[in-house]
Amino acid sequence: MVTVAHPTAALGTRDSAPRAAAVRHLGPNWYASVMGTAIVANAGATLPTGFTGLRTACTLVWALSFVALLALVAARALHWTHHRDQARAHLLDPAVAPFYGCLSMALLAVGGGTMLLGREWIGLDAAVAVDTVLFVAGTLTGLAAAVAIPYLMVVRHRIEPGQASPVWLLPVVAPMVSAAVGPLLVPHLPSGAWQQTFLLACYGMFGMSLLATLVMLPVIFARLVTAGPLPIALTPTLFLVLGPLGQSTTAANKFADVAGGVLPDSYAHGFTAFAVLYGVPVTGFALLWLALAVALVVRARRRGMGFAMTWWAFTFPVGTCVTGAEGLGNHTGLAAFDALAVVLYAVLVAAWVVAAVHTTRGLLSRRLLAAPAPVPARA
Repeated sequence: MVTVAHPTAALGTRDSAPRAAAVRHLGPNWYASVMGTAIVANAGATLPTGFTGLRTACTLVWALSFVALLALVAARALHWTHHRDQARAHLLDPAVAPFYGCLSMALLAVGGGTMLLGREWIGLDAAVAVDTVLFVAGTLTGLAAAVAIPYLMVVRHRIEPGQASPVWLLPVVAPMVSAAVGPLLVPHLPSGAWQQTFLLACYGMFGMSLLATLVMLPVIFARLVTAGPLPIALTPTLFLVLGPLGQSTTAANKFADVAGGVLPDSYAHGFTAFAVLYGVPVTGFALLWLALAVALVVRARRRGMGFAMTWWAFTFPVGTCVTGAEGLGNHTGLAAFDALAVVLYAVLVAAWVVAAVHTTRGLLSRRLLAAPAPVPARA
């Protein structure tokens, strides 16, 4: 889910420490690999159809995402310490700046996996503590990105009408991820006002992200219709549109899961009804967009689209549709949603394996850490 960025600023004015030279072009988009790994674990943890060894495998994948998060945070800290000119250039580049929302989502996804899977290895108390830290950090950085990146887009970035991109959704989707994973902490808060306030705060972030998405989606679709397909290397980012759709459906179902006993019965029943009345049509639109995105990816592949870090867009957004379908299956009791979740999960795992293998090869060859090439204007 990483774009091939435009070169923007001049290279650093002073030599970097040799040990940090490799991370000069390590952008915030790399957090997409952590997100994509964590969602494989999280979605598999609640899959309606169990397979022998599935939970153990998902726990191992969660552990991998945790280690990857720690390594990437350390590498990005080196980047900011030794390559501040490049870090500032990323913020001023409209093709890269939206990826700052990925840090929040990586923290939140790994934190959610800690509650779903990691608790079996480290214990419930430790899992709650870890998730609390990651949730607070992820939510604060997500809210900051949701304000700061659109602000930069308005006052600093110079964007042409034909440059609208699904990448713009990344900073505004981050609060939706907080809304979806936050309910996991509700049972561990003091009962009464604490639980109610926290749950409604998650609901507020749901609305914040949803309305911001509804503002941006027409612009993105209008760009496709009026300016044609995205550049070939960026075509996989069309899958990013699935993120707010699947994540909002997941959040609505998570609200319904915990509202009983926390909110008054009338509100709790309302959340249960809302989970279905909202989730079913949004899932329908997500499947429509998935078909369109697949068709455009096939077109790009036939025109020579090779691997790039944008391929991580095939993971996390699809994973949110898996968790959304799982929630609808729980609240409707319909096998059709269970089957949809299983099929989409198989697609998710296949996409993750392909992206992970190519990324590992690119890291070993250092190709993926080289200076980015210019993006062609058209496909």
